[in-house]
Amino acid sequence: MISRKNAILGAMILVLLTSVITFTLTNVFALSIGEKVIITKKNYDYYKDISKSYSKVLSLKEFIETNYYKEVDESKVEDGIIKGLFQSLEDPYSVYMSKKEFDDFMTHTKGTYGGIGVIMTPGEDGYITVVSPIEDTPGERAGLKSGDKILKVNGKEYSGEKLDEAVAIIKGDPGTKVTLTVYREGKNQPFDVEIVREEIRLKTVKSRMLENDLGYIRITMFDEMTSEDFKTQLTQLQKQNMKGLIIDLRNNPGGLLDQCVKIADELLGKTVVVYTQDRSGEREYEYSNAGKIEVPYVLLVNKGSASASEILSGAVKDTKSGTLIGTTTFGKGLVQRVKALEDGTGFKLTTSQYFTPNGVYIHGKGIEPDIVVEVPEDETAQEEVKDADDIQLQKGIEVLRQKLAK
Repeated sequence: MISRKNAILGAMILVLLTSVITFTLTNVFALSIGEKVIITKKNYDYYKDISKSYSKVLSLKEFIETNYYKEVDESKVEDGIIKGLFQSLEDPYSVYMSKKEFDDFMTHTKGTYGGIGVIMTPGEDGYITVVSPIEDTPGERAGLKSGDKILKVNGKEYSGEKLDEAVAIIKGDPGTKVTLTVYREGKNQPFDVEIVREEIRLKTVKSRMLENDLGYIRITMFDEMTSEDFKTQLTQLQKQNMKGLIIDLRNNPGGLLDQCVKIADELLGKTVVVYTQDRSGEREYEYSNAGKIEVPYVLLVNKGSASASEILSGAVKDTKSGTLIGTTTFGKGLVQRVKALEDGTGFKLTTSQYFTPNGVYIHGKGIEPDIVVEVPEDETAQEEVKDADDIQLQKGIEVLRQKLAK
C-alpha cells in the first residue's frame, strides 16, 4: 500500500518536473544543440520581424564598416543611428544625447557651468533660436534677444538639428571667448557677437519692495530650488507689509513643471493648474492646493516667456486670479519626458501636449496678456531699464493701484 502511494507520488513529481523543464526551455531559454539553437516560435517571430524591419540598416552598417576608407568607431555609428531615430520624428524637442551632452543638459537644471547663459531651441524654421537670455549673464549683457537666430558658432555653421553640438561649443571655461553669428528680424545682415564666457550660477528668484508697499518678484527660470526661493522671498515681502505683488516672468524660458505647480500653490487656491494629454487621449491633471495670497497681483510676460512660464501664466489668466500684462508669450505647449540610460546617455521625448485649465492649447500661438503693452524695438536689455522707463512694469504698478483703490 505504501509503495503504491510512493509510486503515484513519484509519478506526479516526475510529471510536474517535466512540465516545469518543458516550460522553461520553451519560454525562457534557447536550447543549444551543436551549432544550432532551438528557440520558441514567439521569439523566432520576434527576431524575424526585427530582421525584416531593420535589414536595410543592418546591411548598410555592415557595408560601411567593411568598405569605409578609415576604421569606423562603432560607438559613434551606434549613436548616429539612435540620433537618426529621434530626428525622424521631426520634433525639435525630442533628442537623443551622448553621455557628455546628457551631463551638460542635466547640469543646466541644478548646477553651475561655464558658458554665456542663453536658452536656445531648434526653431521650426531649422535655425537655432534664442528662447531667452538668462538675466545678468554674458549673453544678456551682449544684447542677445528672444527670437534671434544663431547661424554660426566660431565661424562654423550649425542648423537647429545640430543644437547639442553647437551648445557644446558655446559652453566652455570661464574667461574664454566665443563668437556667435546672429540673424535678427529687422536687420539687413547677420552680425557677429563676441562673448566672454563666465561661470553661470543660476539665481532664479530675486525680490525687492517698490514704492507704495508693492512687492516685486522676478523669476528667471524654474530649476530645482525656484519654488523654495519664491516662498522664502514672498514671506519676506509679506513681513514688510506688502499690499500688492508684481511677478515678473519676462524672458523666463521655463524649466521644471513641479516647481511651477508649487509656486501656483501660493497664488491660485485649489484649482487645476494645467493638464497634459497624450496621443491616446489620456489626461493627467496637476492641481494647486488651497493656499492663496491675500493681495492683488499681476504677471509680466513677453515673447521670451516660455514653457513652464506659460503654464503658470495660463493658469492665472484662466482662473482670473491675477492680471497678465505685456506681450504674447513664446508658445511652447509640448511636454518632454527626460530619461537617463544605463550607459550615461539619455534622451528627451515629447510624450504629450499641455492645456491651460480652460482647455486652451497654446503651442505655436502663445498666451495673449489681459493688457497688451508693447515695448519699443530699440529698448535696451531688461535689467538696464530703470523702473521709471519700464513701461510694462509701470503698467503693472498702475493696475495694482487701481485694484487697491477699490
